[in-house]
Amino acid sequence: AASVLILPQSILLGMTFPLMSAGIIRRFPNTPGGSIAMLYFTNSIGAAIGVLVSGFLMIRMFGLPGTIMTAGFLNILLALTVWILVRLDPEPETEPLPLPNQAKSGGALTTLFLMAAFITGAASFIYEISWIRMLSLVLGATTHSFEIMLSAFVTGLAFGGLWIKRRIDQIEDPVRFSGYVQLIMGSLALLTIPIYILTFDWIVLLRTALGTNDTAFAGYTIASHAIALAVMLPTTFMAGMTLPLFTFVLLRKGSGEASIGHIYAANTIGAIVGVLFAVHVGLPAFGLKNLIVFGAMLDIVLGFFLLFRSANMRWSNVRFATTTGAALIICGIVVLGADFDERLLDSGVYRNKTVDIAKDDRWLFYRDGKTASVSFRVDPDGIGILSTNGKVDASIQLDQDKPASTDELTMILAAAIPMAYAPNAKTVANIGLGSGQTAHVLLGNPDIDTVDTIEIEVEMVNASRNFAQTVWRTYEDPRSKVHIEDAKTFFALNQSIYDIIIAEPSNPWVSGVSSLFSQEFYSTVTDYLSDDGIFVQWIQAYEFTDELAISILKALSGSFADYSIYISNASDIILIAKKDGQLGEPNWNSILQGEIGESLARVGINNAADLLVRQTASRAVLIPYLEDSGIQANSDYFPYVDLNAGKAMFAGSNANMFSAWVLASTPVLEMLTRSQLNYEDVSPRQVPHRAQLVDATNWVFEKITESKISDPPAINAHVPFQTTYSADWLVASQLACIGTSNSDRWAESAFEVMSFTLSNLNPDRAEMLINEIVESGCELVDDPAATAWINLYRAVARRDGKAMYRTARLMLDSSPEEDNTRLAYAISAAMLGAVSVGRHRDAYDVWTEYGVDFYNGRTLPAHMKLIVSLSARFEDGPRLSNATH
Repeated sequence: AASVLILPQSILLGMTFPLMSAGIIRRFPNTPGGSIAMLYFTNSIGAAIGVLVSGFLMIRMFGLPGTIMTAGFLNILLALTVWILVRLDPEPETEPLPLPNQAKSGGALTTLFLMAAFITGAASFIYEISWIRMLSLVLGATTHSFEIMLSAFVTGLAFGGLWIKRRIDQIEDPVRFSGYVQLIMGSLALLTIPIYILTFDWIVLLRTALGTNDTAFAGYTIASHAIALAVMLPTTFMAGMTLPLFTFVLLRKGSGEASIGHIYAANTIGAIVGVLFAVHVGLPAFGLKNLIVFGAMLDIVLGFFLLFRSANMRWSNVRFATTTGAALIICGIVVLGADFDERLLDSGVYRNKTVDIAKDDRWLFYRDGKTASVSFRVDPDGIGILSTNGKVDASIQLDQDKPASTDELTMILAAAIPMAYAPNAKTVANIGLGSGQTAHVLLGNPDIDTVDTIEIEVEMVNASRNFAQTVWRTYEDPRSKVHIEDAKTFFALNQSIYDIIIAEPSNPWVSGVSSLFSQEFYSTVTDYLSDDGIFVQWIQAYEFTDELAISILKALSGSFADYSIYISNASDIILIAKKDGQLGEPNWNSILQGEIGESLARVGINNAADLLVRQTASRAVLIPYLEDSGIQANSDYFPYVDLNAGKAMFAGSNANMFSAWVLASTPVLEMLTRSQLNYEDVSPRQVPHRAQLVDATNWVFEKITESKISDPPAINAHVPFQTTYSADWLVASQLACIGTSNSDRWAESAFEVMSFTLSNLNPDRAEMLINEIVESGCELVDDPAATAWINLYRAVARRDGKAMYRTARLMLDSSPEEDNTRLAYAISAAMLGAVSVGRHRDAYDVWTEYGVDFYNGRTLPAHMKLIVSLSARFEDGPRLSNATH
């Protein structure tokens, strides 16, 4: 399909270099070698620049369609320019190079150099595939990293052609010279292995020295290009001489202009064969190091053969003996001495900034697959860790008597939650095998008939078998089928319909993966869902940004009528979507029993509240927020995520909006989504933010209601120090009945505790807490300002939207709070209360009268962005401007 799509352009592109070369040689027949070398340089350096300009600038500015169109217009402009120059050229037309009668030796020489062009093309692209895979373990597997590597590769070819330009026409014996070039090229290719091992330490120095801002990322990008050049340039410099040399040999022997196209074609076919061999045979069979050695042997053997065929070659020649001896010594040293330590290769140095992160782990598996290098290791705590290209993709505690890993929570919930929304599901597709735990949990449901797991890398399947009994159903249950295929291709070829489709691909910053988070993918995947089908999308919050998450949510929103977002742990998001109609209420009881219930219990989920506490925003709440963001939806044609995710990974940033909605001091999510959560049922010691807040809130509640001044042995880490301090003060105030001289102190302490606790307590317990705090104020409760705040706290505790709006608005209108934190709380409470009861215009009035001025020059919190965006949605009302937002 790819060949059909690009074949016409590629055929025409393949004509350009031979045509240009022939044209220039006709004008300058005395220096044919130099002309070809110069054209090879300019053509290659143009390619190197084109890779960088298109990857870093044009796709960002114009998208893929605009970039393609720009290249097309450049071709047309170039054609017109050349036509004008030729018409204005005063030189007379020239004739083709004469084609004398060739001797049999000439024909044999032509065959030899066509074969040589084929072999060196194959070897060069064996190097390229190997280097790209090797450097992705050092620089990361982002699209920009691949662009940098490709540019470095072509840059070396260009300067090799430039170097030979001034010398080629004076070479006495180009056959012998070509042999030396091949020998040196093979030797330098072998030396890339020890050089490559050094690059890990270089990256440690870079990542340690550089910061994480935009300037640091630009510096890191430039340094990455330099590292790629350090590995590739010596070998590719020699490779850049080969095409001009081989063509020159045939031109000098009288093969005519056709030899230009013949050599070019043979070299290109060799490159194609080299790529196919490297990916489908070499990497799985040899591994990275030995694949480089294999390519080098091709060049070295070819070099020996060309030297042997050289007319003036003498085996006693000192230069020959020195060169061949050096090549053999280098080969021996590299093969026997340079070792690819799997601990080094799997260190993920581009993320972890160290090569010692797993020095105490025990390796059970490491292989170079067709698409990634995959490893499995066990850390000292007994956690099995599955990695691709040095990036951990899944981990499971192999000792089931020990606590589960945080990854297990995400993988189990990704399987369990959709089954609660589709309890009658029979068929499931799971994109991305990972550890195999998601499929394992799905198969714990006896009503599931089929689970098709689609995994692009076969070595992931082989490695994940080491998780053994923790994922046994994935491999042993007859209902489980693992397909080694690209996800889009699998769906297109099979045309099967599923009740549930779960997408757990690798991280979006990995090259190519962002296409599984795009508008086009989401619009296509709905074709393979049943009418009531559920789609599940895993989204990372770590090494990500709010903007990237928004881009994915906007892409998904266009294809699904409803969705709900769950936070599985501090860094993973699970989105549950339905293509038509509303999601409806999940049947939690259907998954809290049997083998699925056992899996959930292992990660601390014991009841419906433990699941609901993870629920955040819904589609209806988010749509205005997404529309106001100004971020474009991620698309295959305008790949916002692919272009920006690498920088987020480098900076180690986080998509904070999901947790920020949960951490809001007012019950934003509960009131906007109208979710019914019994906070008292939430199991203690849960992982995600909201469950931790509930745990922390209960600690503060008990501290005040039971008058505990002293702290327990270990203060809850999720209670801010100021909240703990204020709670202690209120308890002491309650016991001592401190007088009116402390009114400001009482107001501050009460606000500190209320703003932390009210969003995470049931109304009755919240009222109890308020009453205790009121008692601590003694005669201060008769103060109008204190009374107003107490009334607002009671309204928030009851989730009474009308009372929240009315009380907070009255406070704002009568005497705006001077304290910035409390003023922000009053604005938030008034707007949230109005929006929750459908009074969007009233909420928007609060924003325009108080919010705009207050937040002028301040960062608008994520929960306020939700409220403000919703408040601006009223009939014929003004929209929130981008500047204000």
